[in-house]
Amino acid sequence: MRKLAMMLGATMLAGCIPSLDDATPTAPPPPPPRAEERPAPPAMQGDLSPPASDAVSTLPAPRPSWETRPVTPDAREIPASTYVVQLGDSLRRVADRTGSGSEAIARANGLQPPFVIRVGQRLSIPAGRYHLVRSGETGIAIARAYGVEWSRIVDANALEEPYVLRAGQRVIIPGPASGEHTPSLADRAAAFSLDVDDILTGGEPALASNQAPARPAATPKRVLPPTAVVAAPARLRSGFVWPVDGRVVRRFGPGASGERNDGIKIAVPLATPVKAAADGVVAYVGDGIAALGGLVIVKHGDNWTSVYGHASKLLVQRGQSVKRGQTIALSGDTGFADRPEVHFELRRGRTPVDPQSQLPRK
Repeated sequence: MRKLAMMLGATMLAGCIPSLDDATPTAPPPPPPRAEERPAPPAMQGDLSPPASDAVSTLPAPRPSWETRPVTPDAREIPASTYVVQLGDSLRRVADRTGSGSEAIARANGLQPPFVIRVGQRLSIPAGRYHLVRSGETGIAIARAYGVEWSRIVDANALEEPYVLRAGQRVIIPGPASGEHTPSLADRAAAFSLDVDDILTGGEPALASNQAPARPAATPKRVLPPTAVVAAPARLRSGFVWPVDGRVVRRFGPGASGERNDGIKIAVPLATPVKAAADGVVAYVGDGIAALGGLVIVKHGDNWTSVYGHASKLLVQRGQSVKRGQTIALSGDTGFADRPEVHFELRRGRTPVDPQSQLPRK
């Protein structure tokens, strides 16, 4: 079947926090697979056609946002200090005066919305290495520029849903973990690799002060630019359905050899239509995670996300609105798949959830 898939595939798929402020370098190649792993075949987007009733555009996906806006690692090291509030100061102005982040100052001083400060008030300015976010920069690109895991930056800044940065915001860049060897910045950036959590929490570009999230597109013919922010639906409008009808060959949770599986693997024939598990908006289309091959990620609202991997053909675009049961890809054996299969995940926020606990019983 692998030979058939490669014959039919014609063209390689092109890779595709809230803030108090008002206001990427080229991705390195993935590290070579271990000797016991075979190379991941590329996700294909060619002449393999879906059923006529599901026919859609096969426009190539644009480069992902984190590859289109370079980030310069020019963070400033700010020492701990005390600032006395002056007439006319706002939290944003204090942050600008001290080089710290307004969110970090609010957390250090126990300030709550609407973050009112008073003349003469003494504010603790927390020490840290602060990066000033520019318009269009993504969390992934910032993390890669500093060679730091994006999840550590999320934790250091207590970032929350929907994880959209804003231009003018300052985020803390944590140093190496305690006891960790400190390689050069270039080496750390080269070793940076993506996972699903990175894409969900660090994949959207920073909003400019006068910019709003883009409206979802109805069809794949309208391709949103990488600088557009995709807004997730506010609410999950329906329950989940199975993305394909097949046999579950690997279940959620730790495997026999101790590896973690954040979803399930469903064995199906090659080029089986893969359906959206619920209404939502496509957050990612591409093959940026080597192990998962051709990949689609859909946001559904109420912090729910679904993930579909190992596709041989991707039939939707980032920012496209999809309906439950709509064909979004064709199954394949791309990535580190042992057979034609679908890798399927459900996540609530950043936490993977056993899909079978949310799907209808067969």
